[in-house]
Amino acid sequence: MPEAAKLKARLREEIWRELDARKIATPRPCRGRIPIFAGARVASMKVVKKSFFLDAETVYSTLDAPLQPLREEALQRGKRLVMMVPGFRGFVIVDGSSVPKGALRAAASPRGSLVYGSRVRVLEGVEVDLFLAGSLAVDKRGGRLGRGDGQQDLEYAVLRELGAVDDSTPVLTLVHDVQVVAQVPMEIHDVPADYIATPSELLKAEGGYRKPRGIVWDMIDSAAVEKYPLLKLLAGLG
Repeated sequence: MPEAAKLKARLREEIWRELDARKIATPRPCRGRIPIFAGARVASMKVVKKSFFLDAETVYSTLDAPLQPLREEALQRGKRLVMMVPGFRGFVIVDGSSVPKGALRAAASPRGSLVYGSRVRVLEGVEVDLFLAGSLAVDKRGGRLGRGDGQQDLEYAVLRELGAVDDSTPVLTLVHDVQVVAQVPMEIHDVPADYIATPSELLKAEGGYRKPRGIVWDMIDSAAVEKYPLLKLLAGLG
């Protein structure tokens, strides 16, 4: 295992233990997850009055639980919310202006979005104005750590391949304050955050990490290409 991968694995275990010990994440034990944390809605409220959120017409969100409050806020403000269909089987687009007020919570969830939104195979002519990424840990330069399956990074890479995001598209993550660490080991495929919202503050990342320009195909095995329809399509096999 490469050294960066070892350091990441060690950091994940430390964060999961800390979240469980402090009883600030659910469900517990939270190992293997990017769990919802106490204060996630408070963290999201630090975002909703900022111009990068207010001006965003189309918001993309990974499926992670801590982002649920911000997905709801996006829909409540009539924004267009885009999420990946699990298994990279296309996308679902939810138009906030058409969601009944009493259904915002359901429509912002991965399962409910399939009821209130429209499924598409690929994003055509869609420009994402804000990318919401779940994280297990983050550093103040914007380095992000996921749960170890590369899901969030691959979602971003797919959007790059489709032309829906570029270097200027802000990436925001929500974490608890204890998930902000000194340094996250970053590799070529890892997506850094531009903004970090915690229950206590909103940080603009210090920067220094380069966003990946697309899928790093050398890191994708043939089994994943066969398994995930969007990867198969982008590889020219679908």
